[in-house]
Amino acid sequence: MNAYQKFKMTPQRIAIMNCLGQRNLHPTADEVFQAVRKMLPRISLGTVYRNLEFLTGNGLIKKNEQGGGQRRYEGNLEKHYHIKCTSCGRLEDAPIEPFESLENSLEGLCDYKIFECQVEFEGLCPDCQAKHSSRTNSQAEA
Repeated sequence: MNAYQKFKMTPQRIAIMNCLGQRNLHPTADEVFQAVRKMLPRISLGTVYRNLEFLTGNGLIKKNEQGGGQRRYEGNLEKHYHIKCTSCGRLEDAPIEPFESLENSLEGLCDYKIFECQVEFEGLCPDCQAKHSSRTNSQAEA
């Protein structure tokens, strides 16, 4: 029995899962609501929030609360790292493989059993780099 068979997958949950499965980006609840609303126009923001919590609580999606920003959600349950834009808050999967040796080393140095490691890199996304560059160029011309 797979995870979907264990739980009642309502049209709302399926639409949310589809939304999260199509992205490398990690949308906020409001962004999920806007995307799902295109498929289910009568869905409410409260329904999206409740279903995001249900899906997170049952291990079907992940909630990311790093960096003190808004909660973001993702359908990628594989071990991976993130990269966040310090200007606009955009959050993406970092295109590198996880370092298993890091977790194994730590486990060997302490009495903890490591279940999860969250790594988040910070920088400027391509869009913010372009905005910053165009602002710098226009200031230099003035």
